[in-house]
Amino acid sequence: MSMTKSVKRKSRWPRWARRGLMENIATALIAIGFLMLFQPFALSLYTYSFITMLAGTVMFIIVSKFPA
Repeated sequence: MSMTKSVKRKSRWPRWARRGLMENIATALIAIGFLMLFQPFALSLYTYSFITMLAGTVMFIIVSKFPA
């Protein structure tokens, strides 16, 4: 009877480039862009809100392909 041992492979990706952390950063970037869009105080924040949300969305799409 052979017993197989599960071997955990060491990833070559750096710890900061893992999916969990980067997805959280991308989600926070989307949320910041959303808050920038709906604040009534500064026109400059409103101006850059779409770019901020777009950057967070693109980052989330790319990062979702990273290893866990």
